[in-house]
Amino acid sequence: MNRRDFSKHILMLGIGAGAGCTKGNQRRTRNQPANYYAEPAKKLPVRKFDVVIAGGGTAGVVAALAAARQGAKTALIEVKGYPGGTVTEGGTALHSFYNLWKAFPGVKKRQVVRGIPQEIIDRLEKVGGTSGHAEMSQGYDFDSICTAIDTEIYKLVTFEMLVESGVFVCVNTLLAGAIMDGSRIKGVITESRSGREAVYAKSFVDCTAYGDLAAYAGARYSEPNDYAVCNSIGIGNVSVEKYYEFLKSHDAIFQQAEGRRSGKDGQIVRLQGRSVNLPAGFRAGAGKIGMSTVTTTVHDNYFMFIKLNLKMPVSPTNRDAVTKAELELRKRQLKAVELFRKYVPGCEKAFIARTSPRLNIRRGRLITCDYDISHEDVIEGRHFDDEIMVYGFHDSAPRYQIKNGGTYGIPYRALRVARIDNLLVAGMMITSDRRAHMSTRNTVSCMGQGQATGTAAALCAAKNCGTRQLRYTYLRKALENDGVYFES
Repeated sequence: MNRRDFSKHILMLGIGAGAGCTKGNQRRTRNQPANYYAEPAKKLPVRKFDVVIAGGGTAGVVAALAAARQGAKTALIEVKGYPGGTVTEGGTALHSFYNLWKAFPGVKKRQVVRGIPQEIIDRLEKVGGTSGHAEMSQGYDFDSICTAIDTEIYKLVTFEMLVESGVFVCVNTLLAGAIMDGSRIKGVITESRSGREAVYAKSFVDCTAYGDLAAYAGARYSEPNDYAVCNSIGIGNVSVEKYYEFLKSHDAIFQQAEGRRSGKDGQIVRLQGRSVNLPAGFRAGAGKIGMSTVTTTVHDNYFMFIKLNLKMPVSPTNRDAVTKAELELRKRQLKAVELFRKYVPGCEKAFIARTSPRLNIRRGRLITCDYDISHEDVIEGRHFDDEIMVYGFHDSAPRYQIKNGGTYGIPYRALRVARIDNLLVAGMMITSDRRAHMSTRNTVSCMGQGQATGTAAALCAAKNCGTRQLRYTYLRKALENDGVYFES
């Protein structure tokens, strides 16, 4: 059914534009309890797919690409008007495609995340949308590589890749519920300006970051609220070199990387300062607004990310608390620009060039899965007989590092939602131990998880089996064929 036929169909059903304020949508409220409204039942038009991916962010883009390339009829549901998620809005760079070899002399350099995530970088390189895998020249006990991206080009490139792969992309579309058949998800309910729809599928992947689909499906979860939220901004009319000189003059350079910037190699693409060494006024001001000194860029005269953090008193699933946080973060954005104007040479006429459309989270709901990755699994570099990728970065380095500059494995069972037969999750929703989560939540890990879950969902749909019935040998072979790297 094409969109024109769909519009005619819903009009015939008498639901018009669904969420609009037409006369046909007005409901009588006589005999309704004062504190509740009983919504009348109505028939929803149905679409059918093999795989539905909820959330088109860091993991969801890759999951949808992977599922479609396995031959599954795939739908991607994304509430914003573009794909990308935390990669384009909440981070500073992509961490990390490589092991931490530079912190361990004698350890071999190896790219441990490949496949579709690397294909995205290859596409970005062709249009000047990334620094490439730039080696850290300082601060390499944190990460050996900085992969900076152009946020806007990333949105375009991934959108194009999704369409080319045959994914049915539903942007500006809200996931509003789950349709259950016992312990299986039969479908999801979506809302858009075209109305409400029921979207059926055989397999589902939750990449919403908040765990929305899992929660709707009745999965067990907790809400640890153990991270700050943030809204990262881009700042224009600045000088990367003068920011470097500012940090250097105070002996404050903590991280530095050189890569491709504005078409030239060997340029500074990442800087971070040691706050303790910076002028007292700058340091105090940054502390009050939760501002980090780290930034990355792929353009001259532009800081791609300046991050403003805020610790909320309750979980970021709380709408009213989030409203207050959104306002506070935007106040902090202006104060951040004022700090740069006042203290950093070359930034006297800086301005906010980009903001995220809403705050970003590091964790919302923590979904209970068949396996919970532990801190020891990560730092001891443990591997599993059902792993779907390997990873070597930890966001708490150098305090926590994977043993001997190696990798650990993420097992398939850590992505299977407990008690739900046909639902997988990918991204920041797994791993209860915050120390381990400081690794598994990072962008490149989420991308790799996305490829695994999308592939698995497509295989389950093709074989008409649940996530626990899928033979690992089938999944492993498919992942290897699509360029995923394994240590053994």
